Amino acid sequence: MSDLRITRENARFQQWEALLTNRSKRHRNREFLVQGVRPMTRAIEEGWTIRALLRADGSSSTWADDVWARTHAERVLLSPELHSRLSGRDEGAELVAVVEMPEDGVSRLAESARPHGPIVVFDRPTSPGNIGTLARSADAFGASALVITGHAADPYDPQAVRASTGSLFALTVLRVPGPGPVVEHAHAHGYRIVGTDEEGSDVGGVDLSGRLLVVVGNETSGLAAGWRAVCDEIVSIPMVGTASSLNAAVAGSIVLHEALRQRV
Repeated sequence: MSDLRITRENARFQQWEALLTNRSKRHRNREFLVQGVRPMTRAIEEGWTIRALLRADGSSSTWADDVWARTHAERVLLSPELHSRLSGRDEGAELVAVVEMPEDGVSRLAESARPHGPIVVFDRPTSPGNIGTLARSADAFGASALVITGHAADPYDPQAVRASTGSLFALTVLRVPGPGPVVEHAHAHGYRIVGTDEEGSDVGGVDLSGRLLVVVGNETSGLAAGWRAVCDEIVSIPMVGTASSLNAAVAGSIVLHEALRQRV
C-alpha cells in the first residue's frame, strides 16, 4: 500500500483539522479524530472503522510501526508541524486516527457486546470531559451503552474521547433528541429506569439488579422533567461533608458501581 504524503496545508488537512473543533463537520462527514495510544488501540480492538491513519513523517515507535503495518485504512504521512496540530503534541508523535462515526439509531442498543449491562443515559451534558469520564466508568462497571440526549456536548469531541481513555469504544454510543425512543426500548425489553437526584431514595437501599437504565441529569439543572416523569425510581447518594452536590459524572459512576456490586 502506497502512502500519501502531505507536506503543506491543503484541503484534506483542513478537513481533518476542522474535526478538532467543528462539531457540525464531524457529524456531516460522520468521522472524528482519535489521539493517543490507548484510545486508538481500543478503537482498533473494538472493531471501529478506521478511515485513515495520520503519521508524522520520519517518526518511529514499535507500537506505531505495528499499527501502521497492519492497517487497511488509508495511510498518510504528514510533516511533523502539520501532524502536531492534529495530535495535540508539540513533537507530533505517534499516530492520529480518523475514525468513522457510527449511526445513532436506538435499534443499536440491542446489538451491544454487553447485552446484560446497564444502559447509561446522560441528559444534556455541557462538558465533553464529563461525557468521557462517565464513559470510562460505564465501561469499568460493565455498562452496555452510553446514550446522550437533548441539546448536549458532543461525545466525539476530542476532549470526550481523551477523557474516556479509550472506554468510549467499548460501549454502544448514541445521541438522541429526547427520552421517547430510549424509553420505548427500555419498556419493550424489561428495563427499570432509575434517575439520579439529591432528593431521591438512598441508592444503597434500592434494588439495582436486573435490566437497568441509569439516567444522569445535566450538571447544573439535573434531571429534565421528561426523564423524571418516566423514572421508576429516583436515587440519591448520601453525603456527610460540606459539598452541596457531586459532579454529574461522579454521581453516575457511584450508581453504576452500586449496580455492579448488587449483580456480583
